[in-house]
Amino acid sequence: MNKPRFFTTWFLGVVIVLFIVLFPILTVADDSPLQQGWTPSIFGKEDEVGSVNWITDKKVLDAIKLVKKGKTVTLGKVYQSDIPVFGERTWKLIIPGVPTGGPLGDNQIVYNDEYVIAELGQIGTQFDGLGHIGVNTSQGNYFYNGHFLEDFGTSYGLNKLGVEKIAEKGYVTRGVLLDIAAYRGVKQLPVPTGKGKNDPGIITVDDIKGAIKKQKIAPIQQGDVVLFYTGHGNYWGEDWDSLTEEEKQENKQLFNAGEPGPGITACRYLSQQKIAMVGSDTWGTEAVPGEDINRPFDCHIEWMVKHGITNIENLDLSELVKDEVYEFMFVFAPLKMKGATGSPGNPIAIY
Repeated sequence: MNKPRFFTTWFLGVVIVLFIVLFPILTVADDSPLQQGWTPSIFGKEDEVGSVNWITDKKVLDAIKLVKKGKTVTLGKVYQSDIPVFGERTWKLIIPGVPTGGPLGDNQIVYNDEYVIAELGQIGTQFDGLGHIGVNTSQGNYFYNGHFLEDFGTSYGLNKLGVEKIAEKGYVTRGVLLDIAAYRGVKQLPVPTGKGKNDPGIITVDDIKGAIKKQKIAPIQQGDVVLFYTGHGNYWGEDWDSLTEEEKQENKQLFNAGEPGPGITACRYLSQQKIAMVGSDTWGTEAVPGEDINRPFDCHIEWMVKHGITNIENLDLSELVKDEVYEFMFVFAPLKMKGATGSPGNPIAIY
């Protein structure tokens, strides 16, 4: 045996194996959460609910004062099988049996149940909990407050950061609507084209401050829920059921092709205001693509992973826009689904 050649071959084999194993870690891992000290949270190292903690008893009482007419508007959209979805997500509702059961007893009662197949917390109007988004670091998948998915994640639910924790508290606070489309003088903001922070599809800090001034409302305050209206959600509007199948498919493609929204600079500004939650009429709230095309969904990381700020997407804000209501009492609680990453829902604005 030629020992030098054998050793060289063996050594190269080891190097190749190590390269295959370590290359994803060396090239993909982002250690910003570890290097920048994202943990412990400002709410303590044991906290699992994040920014909902900013909603104090006084904040609730102040929100009640915003109700002047007693009008209520629901902000959720209808869940059905043909709605636009992210990726390969799905919504299927089946009524087994029709009727599902009966008749029973002398009164011959019958009943229907529903069987739902869906990514229940991540479809339609959806609330992103703190177990939804994390960052791949060299030490594992890092989530809010230094929790690593390898320690708390299972296929049957999360043992930490489950949405049921926030559901115990819920949101009753000041809601702020920022009609950025009206502020810009357009019906609908364009989808960004990946040209950086000056892209017209990206909402800036100046847009936020300008809309607040134009709408003549108080600045964003600690514990507020801030909602963006871009007009992009009109691709999936109240006339959805009246569209032909071809029109629906075209609208889905336009809706999912990207979305206007705040860029990372504006997202950091909102974090600094210590808001309780952010949301919009789009499918992901933030600009897609954002200021850096190589850092997708950077605002999700900034909000949820770094600061514990939750996010609610695919809202119907049309009634608030029509009534020109820019601050109101916002009421919402996710479903108490143990270990879930998110929740469906139907928030209420009262004014």
